[in-house]
Amino acid sequence: MARRFRGESHHKVDTKGRVSIPALFRRVIEASDPNWTDGLPPELIIVYGDHRRNYLECYTVDAIGEVDDKIDALPRGSMERKMLQRLFHGQSFPTTVDETGRLVLPAKLRAKIGLEGEAFFIAAGDTFQIWKPETYEVEEAAKTEEWLDDLPADFDPLVFLDGAKGE
Repeated sequence: MARRFRGESHHKVDTKGRVSIPALFRRVIEASDPNWTDGLPPELIIVYGDHRRNYLECYTVDAIGEVDDKIDALPRGSMERKMLQRLFHGQSFPTTVDETGRLVLPAKLRAKIGLEGEAFFIAAGDTFQIWKPETYEVEEAAKTEEWLDDLPADFDPLVFLDGAKGE
């Protein structure tokens, strides 16, 4: 099973778009890059997607490979395949982590999500997301609270796993 990202953190973004990746995230990126060896920069793919996406989704080489395989399994010429290729191949940015554990986020990607002095990183299983902190608080944290508020006070969300695939 692939390693998973865990946790969340805030990191400064400098004027050149350099931002440190959480150390635990770096280990997962390295372990999920079949071409990585000590001394080489590990690779990842940043998917910035369409206008509805207000964050950057960072895929390991292994994780984007799974997405690519699923896209390739769709009928050639189908609208679904064309659109998914556009969203995951065209609207993405392959990059590497530098020797100090930083990413350089191009101005286009920073502008797309309004990222300036600080970035919020949050794990999402085999990917992680980079958000403008204020956007995350307004959009995503509020959604989570709203979802939890709709459940009974003594409800344990782990019950949703009882019907999970593979059980």
